[in-house]
Amino acid sequence: MAATQRVSQRAGKRQTYRRSEYVTGTAVRQLQPERELERRLEQPGRRLSHEARKNREKAKYMNFAYVLFLTAALAVTGFVLIGYIRMESAITQSVKKVASLESKLNNIRTQNDETLGRIESSIDLEEIRRIAITELGMTYAGEGQIVEIPDEGSDYVRQYADIDK
Repeated sequence: MAATQRVSQRAGKRQTYRRSEYVTGTAVRQLQPERELERRLEQPGRRLSHEARKNREKAKYMNFAYVLFLTAALAVTGFVLIGYIRMESAITQSVKKVASLESKLNNIRTQNDETLGRIESSIDLEEIRRIAITELGMTYAGEGQIVEIPDEGSDYVRQYADIDK
């Protein structure tokens, strides 16, 4: 490989440009990654301490206790996730059930309102008044016939005895 350098001075700055020729194809030198790593580790500036080497050797191998711990952690995680999924499913089913019950309630309310409207429209109050006055002989109450009962704040009044006139 041949390399050329060109030096340029512009505005008091020195810049170096390097042009290289690269070899491609099957003639390229193949580096072995393991040897390259060893070469970098053995460089004087990159020397590892004894403890670092020891830790790296330890990290290469897994002992039985570590594998057992990882298996237990995986099992616990699996149980937690299964419980979470079941809980989410139960919540989803509850929401669907509540929505279906609300839909039924709205349908029943609509039917009740329609039935009430039909009943109210079928009642002819004038006909009831005519029958009460002509056939049954009823009359409107006079001034002295109306008895007022004091309201004590309840929704209804219970009569425990006859009212005196």
